[in-house]
Amino acid sequence: MDLRNIAIIAHVDHGKTTLVDELLKQSGAFRENQAVAERAMDSNDLERERGITIFAKPTSVEWRGTRINIVDTPGHADFGGEVERILSMVDGVVLLVDAAEGPMPQTKFVTSKALALGLRPIGVLNKVDKPDAEPDRALDECFDLFANLGADEDQLDFPHMYASGRNGWADAELDGPRKDLNALFALIVNHVPAPRQIKRQDDDFRMLATTLGADPFVGRLLTGRIETGRVKVGQTVQALSRIGQKIEQFRVTRVQAFRGLGQQDIEEGSAGDIVSLAGMSKATVADTICALAVDEALDAQPIDPPTITVTFGINDSPLAGRDGKKVQSRVIR
Repeated sequence: MDLRNIAIIAHVDHGKTTLVDELLKQSGAFRENQAVAERAMDSNDLERERGITIFAKPTSVEWRGTRINIVDTPGHADFGGEVERILSMVDGVVLLVDAAEGPMPQTKFVTSKALALGLRPIGVLNKVDKPDAEPDRALDECFDLFANLGADEDQLDFPHMYASGRNGWADAELDGPRKDLNALFALIVNHVPAPRQIKRQDDDFRMLATTLGADPFVGRLLTGRIETGRVKVGQTVQALSRIGQKIEQFRVTRVQAFRGLGQQDIEEGSAGDIVSLAGMSKATVADTICALAVDEALDAQPIDPPTITVTFGINDSPLAGRDGKKVQSRVIR
């Protein structure tokens, strides 16, 4: 099956997760009688409460013989670590912009990371059916944003669409038929390149772990895109640190692929696909999971240092303990 890996970038409340809901529905990922919560991709309790995306979550849809792996990325600069790691798994990005507000500061942060990795963007101007929408101005601001972030000529020549995620349509023209999202599906398939890793399916298995999860039955789960080779259930592999030091050797107990909103057990994962592996006890994010014959780790994307660092400690000033009644740590706790 043909394969595409994309990430969706948007500022908070620009309609990213709602658009992904519609992509899932129109691709047939849900049964007709299936009850699906609004903003189904925001599965974490805090995400639902605040209406924001905190954790990067992959999903996949099938459209006319092509599987599209979609990664819903956080819109906050505060979750930069999630953003940087997840962008290393995709080959293109969809930049979703509110047609009234235009690109916002946190859109700039995530987009700068995507452009620096050489990813080809697709612009989607969302909520164009609202009275205060100014799609032409928002499109010009997107171009200016890309130019200011140092985009190359191919990235500046980006295709764009007009959409309403809540109403489930996207068109190349502002006065289009406004029926469904088929035009957006077609643009993703035609504009985003297939993973280059597919050509290296016969090499030794290597995968860079980009996100860490847990399952109550199988324990630790590491998710990433397979860079080379294939991995099967029961295969013995190893984990290497960023400097190539061996962390552990383990047997793969489960290989899971993303199908719709859930993860489905598969017997084998191949180069280019995004999968989750179980069986490890020590390996973590930025480690390389690979065949025993491999001795060189994959390059892991460096994570930006924190903006603010805070150290919590005892009061060691000259006036410590001279004022107040509750001054001991056990009492304060």
